[in-house]
Amino acid sequence: MRTTALAAVAVLAGSALAACGSGSTAGGGTGGGGDLENAKVAFLMPDLASTRYELQDRPLFEARMKQLCPSCEVIYQNADSDAAKQQQQANSALAQGVKAIVIDPVDSAAAATIVKTAQSQQVPIIAYDRPIPATPADYYISFDNEKIGQMIAQSLVDHLKAENAEGGILQVNGSPTDAAAGLIKKGIHSAVDPSGFKLLAEYDTPDWQPEKAQTWVSGQITQFKDQIVGVVAANDGTGGGAIAAFKAAGGDVPPVTGNDAEVAAAQRIIAGDQYNTISKPIKIVAEAAANVAWDFMQGKKPAGKATLYDTPSELFVPTVVTKENIKEVLFESGIMKAADVCTGEYAAGCDELGIK
Repeated sequence: MRTTALAAVAVLAGSALAACGSGSTAGGGTGGGGDLENAKVAFLMPDLASTRYELQDRPLFEARMKQLCPSCEVIYQNADSDAAKQQQQANSALAQGVKAIVIDPVDSAAAATIVKTAQSQQVPIIAYDRPIPATPADYYISFDNEKIGQMIAQSLVDHLKAENAEGGILQVNGSPTDAAAGLIKKGIHSAVDPSGFKLLAEYDTPDWQPEKAQTWVSGQITQFKDQIVGVVAANDGTGGGAIAAFKAAGGDVPPVTGNDAEVAAAQRIIAGDQYNTISKPIKIVAEAAANVAWDFMQGKKPAGKATLYDTPSELFVPTVVTKENIKEVLFESGIMKAADVCTGEYAAGCDELGIK
């Protein structure tokens, strides 16, 4: 399964980084074309709760744009979970004459206004990581979020069955304003609902905030206590919040899922505190977004390899990471370096797994 998933990522990555064809019928932006010397492109990210946007998405997107157009300027903004702030940032980017906008929306519904405004000015919108269902963007690039939910939940269910666990599961979803979180939630239910394990309770975490996930899980521990045999958390931040709640309660930590393969999550997996995460190499989507943005900036309309919410899309296949394959997937692949992860209390666990 690992080999197949990794191969799929490699194949899809290659296709995303190739020149895109024509034929898209969705969206209203056409891009600039013509003289692109010193052209501008906006890269608008949603929050600071997930460390990936500052540490990975931004530098990888900027680096790829620099390769494609050395004189182009990337206008980067992070909305810090504020939809109104993101609207202002989009308006500012348009006022500065950007040729394309790549946006990971804070609020997928509210972002429809940004799409309409940009397209009315013939500026294409590339939805990134999170879709914009109400008004089709010109393109959507992401990992397959529904598949992510299904994979992390099925991985947990299979583990619990192998351990002959008896009890119920908590489900910690992402932000209710994030359409991608809704897709992950749907995927989780597709694995949990028929599993035979009772879904004790579930929670939509406002703004993906780990602290809010921790507070909710703490309440469920008080209510359900030893009935909880596992927690499906929609990302590493909410998973970390769930783990913190169990540790604060003083009991054992049941298997907890995650998603994003953050360094802190890798450390928790190595230490045995988190059961799984999802590896979705940000380089793949960040570079694909830069490629598509550049195509639009040149006046092209790249065709999608799939369609989601009436939007031409590119959806990449992720990989589940557990203690069993973390060395191969995250370290031997070069996604992470042992020097960044195997520090302090995690050094012994890395030695046991042969991570160097």
